[in-house]
Amino acid sequence: MFGSKKRAVLFKGKDYPVEVQDFKKPRLVKDQVLIRMHHAALNHRDLWVVQEQAQHFPEGIVLGSDGCGVIEDVGEDADPMLVGAEVVINPSLEWGDNPIVQGDKFRILGFPDNGTFSDYLAISKKYIFEKPEHLTSEESAAVPLSGLTAYRALFSKARLRSKEKVLITGIGGGAALWVLQFAVAYQARVYVTSGSDEKIEKAKALGAIGGFNYKDPEWHTKAQKETGGFDIIIDSAGGDQFGKLIELALPGGRIVNFGRTAGNITEVATRLLYWKQLSIHGTTMGTRDEFLSMLDFIEGRKIKPVIDKVFPLEQINEAFQRLENKEQFGKIVLKIGK
Repeated sequence: MFGSKKRAVLFKGKDYPVEVQDFKKPRLVKDQVLIRMHHAALNHRDLWVVQEQAQHFPEGIVLGSDGCGVIEDVGEDADPMLVGAEVVINPSLEWGDNPIVQGDKFRILGFPDNGTFSDYLAISKKYIFEKPEHLTSEESAAVPLSGLTAYRALFSKARLRSKEKVLITGIGGGAALWVLQFAVAYQARVYVTSGSDEKIEKAKALGAIGGFNYKDPEWHTKAQKETGGFDIIIDSAGGDQFGKLIELALPGGRIVNFGRTAGNITEVATRLLYWKQLSIHGTTMGTRDEFLSMLDFIEGRKIKPVIDKVFPLEQINEAFQRLENKEQFGKIVLKIGK
């Protein structure tokens, strides 16, 4: 399973190919633990790092924010009893003391810190959590970044209440699907948008009441007619469709955005914003407490992530291509060991 050579997906700059290369086994310091990675999962963030970072990194940076593995060794300030534990990793590093917003030292695992697309990861013990019992290693790897993002967006920001109407844009991505599963588990009435009728049907199978194809120029009019509007809208796209979300929000509605897959927001109907007394929230990742609450929510309701496809680590570029082409419905997972 693990030969003498250790592997990692290294990013050296956008003019260099992303590829699996030999990588030295990390040395532990202080409170760190050494995790032998079994599975990792892709996020759009990994793709954006590859496409947008202009700087050159001669030694390379290991990509990847999500992962699950087994603790193989511990540093001098970590409990030796942790060895052998199967864990998931919280990729939200150095959040800070303010739960409302991350501090200046905040980072996301996988850039600039070495991440999970590797045989081994060294990380502080404060970022490891016991793997949910009802999930496999493959499933657990699909939880951290998107699960945390979805949980904070839906509960901390939008403050979902049972029976409220929720619209989730761009269903198919990992975070959007977590929002769907969390909202359904909380007895919300959920609708989705997608550019794929097939993905809308798959969302219905997961508990969505209905969906709208955003490639239809009149989708928002149809949504308004069918639903009457939404209490909560969770958006990961931004772009020129965002103004339609303002129209669809009910008075007192909450709109939460955590992504830009469709680019920057171009227009907001200001009068509707203040007349309907809407709240627009931006959110990124989440706190340690939210990560724990998210894991408790998943375990308590035995929720399992939607896995799109599993690739071996060596096929990282094929995995990236699937993500870039928006072909996925669920999380794209990398098999590293086990």
